[in-house]
Amino acid sequence: MWRPEGRDGVEGAIVLFHDSLGCVDLWRDFPAALAASAGRPVIAYDRLGFGKSDARTDKPGIDFIADEAKTYFPVIRQEIGFDRFIAFGHSVGGGMAVNCAAEFPTACDALITESAQAFAEDKTLESISLARERFKAEGQIDRLEKYHGQKARWVLDAWTETWLHPGFADWSLASVLPLVQCDLLAIHGAHDEYGSARHPEMMAALSGGPSRFEIIPDTFHVPHREREALVVEMATKFVRSPFRGAS
Repeated sequence: MWRPEGRDGVEGAIVLFHDSLGCVDLWRDFPAALAASAGRPVIAYDRLGFGKSDARTDKPGIDFIADEAKTYFPVIRQEIGFDRFIAFGHSVGGGMAVNCAAEFPTACDALITESAQAFAEDKTLESISLARERFKAEGQIDRLEKYHGQKARWVLDAWTETWLHPGFADWSLASVLPLVQCDLLAIHGAHDEYGSARHPEMMAALSGGPSRFEIIPDTFHVPHREREALVVEMATKFVRSPFRGAS
């Protein structure tokens, strides 16, 4: 957890939801920078099976994105002890953040997605297929072991085999987005290799609350790393001055 100077407590914290190969450590300096700029505590956690969390042997179900909001996030809220929150999710974590905002509409003050997928786009699946092939090369899995230890193979398979499963082809946030009541800011890199601009456009169009999307030029799938200062600035401005009533 990261707290801005002079701020105690965790109520109203920004909660970070990591991507398919991510964990707390892979957020790097972003949480501290965001906390200092936004003036709010920032919470990041390793999903079960990732990073420093316990190992997981079962494979994620097709509904694993919605299940994070229904099964695991409530435990995080209870254990850390907060009610109100701002959800910030990167990549698949963005879909989880959307589900958390929809599941707890009176507690979620705002929602930020970054490089999030809203449906199983062909471009997304093709890039995941290419990544699966690249990870077959010698030494590639070592990159994941640095952050996930002996869970690295499970982490990789949880990503590739779930997204590429035929049963996942019809997955979409279309039925969840209208349940979101808070303000939504959808951030996306113009050259995101894991999804086109159709994703933030869809999220902004279908969200039940005021929404806007921002496309960052010359940026790929990890804007908070590629353009950290800009993403911190965008998130801070949004958190401090939500666009209630905007379209």
